[in-house]
Amino acid sequence: MKVLQQEEMKTTNFFKDNDTLHSILEIMLDKEFAEYATRELTDFGELCAGDIDRRAKHTDREGEPRLERYNAYGEEISEIWVNDGYKKTIEETYNTGIVGYVHKKIPQLGRKGIYVYSFAQGYLLSHAEPGFYCPVTLTMATAYLLDHYANDEVKERFLPHVCATGDTELYEGATFLTERQGGSDVGANAVEARQEGEQFRLYGEKYFASNVGMCGVAMVLARLQGASAGSKGLTLFAVPWRAEDGTMNNLRIRRLKDKLGVKAVPSGEVEFDGALAYIVGEPNKGIYYMLEALNLSRICNAVASLGIMRRGFLEAKHYVTNRYAFGKPLTQYPMIQDTLGKFAAKLHVEVATVFDLIQLYDKVTSGQGNHEDMMMNRLNIAIMKKETAEQAVKYASEAIELHGGNGYIEDFVTPRLLRDAQVLTVWEGTANILALELIRLVDKFQAHKLFVRIMEERLAKLANSTLSQLVVEQLVQLKSTLDTFSSLDKATKTFEAKAVAEKMAHMYESVVAVEWAHRFGGKYEKLADIYLEHTWALRELGAPMKTVQYFADIL
Repeated sequence: MKVLQQEEMKTTNFFKDNDTLHSILEIMLDKEFAEYATRELTDFGELCAGDIDRRAKHTDREGEPRLERYNAYGEEISEIWVNDGYKKTIEETYNTGIVGYVHKKIPQLGRKGIYVYSFAQGYLLSHAEPGFYCPVTLTMATAYLLDHYANDEVKERFLPHVCATGDTELYEGATFLTERQGGSDVGANAVEARQEGEQFRLYGEKYFASNVGMCGVAMVLARLQGASAGSKGLTLFAVPWRAEDGTMNNLRIRRLKDKLGVKAVPSGEVEFDGALAYIVGEPNKGIYYMLEALNLSRICNAVASLGIMRRGFLEAKHYVTNRYAFGKPLTQYPMIQDTLGKFAAKLHVEVATVFDLIQLYDKVTSGQGNHEDMMMNRLNIAIMKKETAEQAVKYASEAIELHGGNGYIEDFVTPRLLRDAQVLTVWEGTANILALELIRLVDKFQAHKLFVRIMEERLAKLANSTLSQLVVEQLVQLKSTLDTFSSLDKATKTFEAKAVAEKMAHMYESVVAVEWAHRFGGKYEKLADIYLEHTWALRELGAPMKTVQYFADIL
């Protein structure tokens, strides 16, 4: 066998050859914004493929955050040490406006940005450092909560810092929900908020707090004294990490979690012992506000999954292109062509679908969406967060396999991709939690009927073709499945919900796939063809190998 000429992929820019993302900008941004975004994303794509990627490897292997509980005098300080490269990544990433420009004007454009652009930045960042995209996600959620629900005093105190782009001191954000006794059962939370004069102070602990010690302000759910039990008795508070004099705000970090992956984000246990806190919004709506932030975080989770998927695909493609076995490059073997072809198709369709979802999210969060838009927004987020997280694990695993033994060696990025991907199936709601969300939407709002109608309407706008007809046929079958699902008893629904959510995600992706095929033709038509055949198991044994036939065109 010939030896691989380059051990690792030497991509210099994660944006430049990202054809799907380029087309998304063309579709979803006006001409002026698209030109601005292309310039900025070209620079950021180079930074992510270069310095940020190198720093990510160092943070993961040698420079992960550490807890320093005490100073030299034995005084408790609960500070988090991060390496200098990590600090540089913080500065460079937030200065792009990845958080701030959703909430304030972009100087070059004289208007605010939108989530489509912010998530395009997050997608590129996640090629290199999905672990660091977690603190960015938490800061985005913090900014959302402050901007939408805080009063003027609290907003003015914190929001300019959370949205800093180099113009003022940055406060990274955090959202603290999880407690030891509760987990996903947020209603079991016991952190207490006591009113002392005109101030509120928190007492208790949060058991899994990400971006602990690095955040300037955390959004925390707590129960006011005398409030009712359960989730409806929770109030949202903005809690500064430090008091105005720079000392700790009566809180401490008990320990950091020793996680499998995403080493870049410090996750720990926090104890509040009279921490000063500011109410955000109406006291009895804390869980409602935090669930709004959770939907945003779930989109971020999906975007991080897409970044891992594409990085795994790029690494695998590079490796098999340069590797020879039995006298030929690996890419000349049909099995390799089939794997890469299916991966290219699923990656393209999933990226296009998630950004389709994001475009609707922009509409809803700007106040322009109607009731149906809000229901579709919740449904799309639930099914696509689940689908993308599971695919990220699959892509990372397949990338290792295509590398052979080298894929399991930490000299390569592939082991880190798999370790980082695994948490995305857990963060912001497991598949079981997302399945329960589907059940709530079906039972309370008949969301399955709305979903089918919207998919039918989108397909009806397309010219009749073999591909669109295939999707129409699958939609007829799915409609019957959903009608049956909606009529099941509660226990049976929970048993079937995850499989139903997967079918709905596949249908959503199929509709987007044929829309792109009709709009752009060419390789997007071939990618749609491959996607539909594989997703709906349409190929018969011995039939033509489309992934092999189309290989040169799609890759």
